[in-house]
Amino acid sequence: MKRILLVVLFGLLCGTAGHFACLYVQQPHLSNDNLDAQLSWIKTDLQLTPAQYARIKAIHEQSSPHLLKLASRVARMREEFSAFERQRKTAGEIDFLEFARFIEERRRIDSDCLLSSRQIVDASAEVLTADQRQRYFTLVPPALRPAPPRIPN
Repeated sequence: MKRILLVVLFGLLCGTAGHFACLYVQQPHLSNDNLDAQLSWIKTDLQLTPAQYARIKAIHEQSSPHLLKLASRVARMREEFSAFERQRKTAGEIDFLEFARFIEERRRIDSDCLLSSRQIVDASAEVLTADQRQRYFTLVPPALRPAPPRIPN
């Protein structure tokens, strides 16, 4: 059950990253004003200082090229899956070795998406005060939150 939940969560995470990257690609005229609009919720909800907001904005700007590459990989994997599905429906068979390669690549992409998202969340959290960080972690999905510290026995 946990494995299924993780796969679904990774899929949602990749889909979300892909969605935002597609929006970014489709609107090549994105400016700082657009990023400001996308990040306005964090500025308001967490009551960021101008310096905190500038740092978080810079983190998102720096991660944008990598997220675009991930979104491109996600889009390619969706196309490959559609091709597998068409072949399965029309020919009634698929190349299982190729499908296994596809599954492995998809797992790598899911892992990369999760890692990238965690890095953005961690970097953003470092900018925040303790109270802001606590509020921030209630807003991000549990899979992106840092693991609680282990207490030795």
